[in-house]
Amino acid sequence: MDRRHALRILGGAAGLPAAGRAFAQPEPPRAAPNVLFVMTDDQRRDAMGAYGNPVLKTPNMDRLAAEGVLFDLAFVTNSLCAPSRASVLTGLYSHAHGVVTNGDPRAYANQPGLPEALPTFPGLLRRAGYFTALVGKWHLRSWPTGFDQWAIFPGQGVYQDPEMVVGGMRVKLRGHADDVVGDQALTLLRERPKDRPFCLLYQFKSPHRSWVPAARFARAFEDVTVPVPRTFEDRLEGRPEALRQAEMAIADMPDFRDAGVPASLPREERKRKNLEALVKNYYRVLLSVDENLGRVLDYLDREDLAASTVVVYTSDNGFFLGEHGLFDKRLMYEPSIRVPLLVRFPRRARAGLADRTHMVLNVDVAPTLLELAGVPAPAGLHGRSLVPLLEGKDAPWRDAILYEYYEYPAEHCVRKNRGVRTDRYKLIHFYEQPEEWELYDLAADPDETVNLASRADQAGRVRELRARLEQLRRAVGDVDPPGPAPLSPPCR
Repeated sequence: MDRRHALRILGGAAGLPAAGRAFAQPEPPRAAPNVLFVMTDDQRRDAMGAYGNPVLKTPNMDRLAAEGVLFDLAFVTNSLCAPSRASVLTGLYSHAHGVVTNGDPRAYANQPGLPEALPTFPGLLRRAGYFTALVGKWHLRSWPTGFDQWAIFPGQGVYQDPEMVVGGMRVKLRGHADDVVGDQALTLLRERPKDRPFCLLYQFKSPHRSWVPAARFARAFEDVTVPVPRTFEDRLEGRPEALRQAEMAIADMPDFRDAGVPASLPREERKRKNLEALVKNYYRVLLSVDENLGRVLDYLDREDLAASTVVVYTSDNGFFLGEHGLFDKRLMYEPSIRVPLLVRFPRRARAGLADRTHMVLNVDVAPTLLELAGVPAPAGLHGRSLVPLLEGKDAPWRDAILYEYYEYPAEHCVRKNRGVRTDRYKLIHFYEQPEEWELYDLAADPDETVNLASRADQAGRVRELRARLEQLRRAVGDVDPPGPAPLSPPCR
């Protein structure tokens, strides 16, 4: 089906009765703002001009940063697509909302999707009178709930001529995935009920693997020399065996074997060529994200909606681009857990503010949007509202964050781990047997190359951080069953 036909389906669907359980349409809170929540897939913090990228030009992302608040210390609580997305929707950690993996049958064969009864910020906004819609990547094992309309990629989706579930029908669309999502977002905005505020989740596949750019960007960065990360030749000395056994070596990634990086090349040459191909294609797909973001921002301007619309831009997790010789995410290292987070809302957010001191989390998105909309947040959320920080206030804030990762055995063979990060130190625990630890001084060693966990002069610090880790876990109800930690099963 061509995009024009699919857009007619979606446009017509926007006028249909609300999907899901019927309920009386309440009046939204007085002066309730619109919400545009933009999410990419695997976009690391520095993959944006506003965060200082010297190669990638992202004028529309940068525009959001200039007109809103940029959070420099934004983290995910689980660096994996589905768990992170569920945490954004619910304001809860993975162990609480139940989506702990992407669904690899080797890890949790019977893992459900997001429970239908669990409150999400779109569902709560809908019950408060909002028109709610979702377009793009969903990537949860349950169908979307809490939306009047949705159009999603099945599973990961594909970059070119993607299939989508649109208006309840599975259709194949023509064009690049980012353009398809942009077209459908604009259709929903044009055809939405004008007597209600809207909440649109605008979610891209890019820059997720396999990094297929739109034809117009296929030759971008062709003459650019990709900077080599400082830790590209890291031999992982002094690090846990769990890290050494993870299948994330950039030299061994197979993605570009049919595109100029044959497996027959010497390993070091293959490693360098894989880095070049990965980074250039990763950046190329972000160009179409930026372009389609701009299309929607321009629509808000034309329709005089920018001042009354909260725009949040973020990603579900970070990504290694050659740091430590790795690709992918999952680990608790900085490139994996840090993401961009931009918030523009002229009524409340200080334009041009760069917050470089407060550690904020993906679980903070739901309570923030609910407060800005004037809708009460459910009790027991693990996140907290960012509204004081948006206004530039020096509010009391967290001094440490908790991280958790569960998908093992599964793709990339990263063992289950958890950890705590403060403003200076990071302690990582591979807690199943054989138990292993990492400790990094982020002030002295921002690249995380010197593991201090076994040093005698750091024993007191390890005890202190272990206690802090357990305190954070108790605060969010994450408690291990009695008895020793199990033995990690073989991954392969």
